[in-house]
Amino acid sequence: MASRPEPLNPRAARTRAALLAAGFELMAERPIDAIAIDEVVARAGVAKGSFFNHFTDKPGFAHAIGAAVRAEVEERVGAINQGVTDPVARLAGGMRVAVDFALTERDRAIVMLRGLELSTGQSHELNRGIRADIQRLIDAGLARAEAAGSGVRYWLGLCQIVQLNVIERRPTRADAAGRLREMLVLGLTGLGVPEPRARAVAEATARAL
Repeated sequence: MASRPEPLNPRAARTRAALLAAGFELMAERPIDAIAIDEVVARAGVAKGSFFNHFTDKPGFAHAIGAAVRAEVEERVGAINQGVTDPVARLAGGMRVAVDFALTERDRAIVMLRGLELSTGQSHELNRGIRADIQRLIDAGLARAEAAGSGVRYWLGLCQIVQLNVIERRPTRADAAGRLREMLVLGLTGLGVPEPRARAVAEATARAL
């Protein structure tokens, strides 16, 4: 069993927090490839060497920022799915949270998407919720065989695409609900869910947005 990392001392924790806050502000403006480490440390008010005490490189730094936001989104998904056992409704609820997050937390959604390019793997810890719901769908006989190997990437990609559309187009909540409904019907039937059930869940989920 892997040991837990040693907790940071207060000074190191403050430095890491300052770096992450600076990185968040900068990544809301542009991708990590367009941000110099010198900019990060200058905005954070720390020495350049401090960056490498906490992060190996810029991609790892971006991932840490994106993962922190994604963890918050996953908490919201867990909250609305609490007590829900239907895997179709659970997947739909997750996409609903993704759309709502893009509508109400636009900058945070941008940062999350820019920082999570390395988090699309089926076994990635951040994807455990989607992975479990896809498996429930398979166990219930509601998904085609291909979902076992690619269902997580498929659903994660759909959620990211609909978030990007909301970020780019800035629709009204009513328009966003319509897009959510359409994406859910396409996404759920693509997984193998029968169309009548997919449409019923999509309609109910869109009304709840």
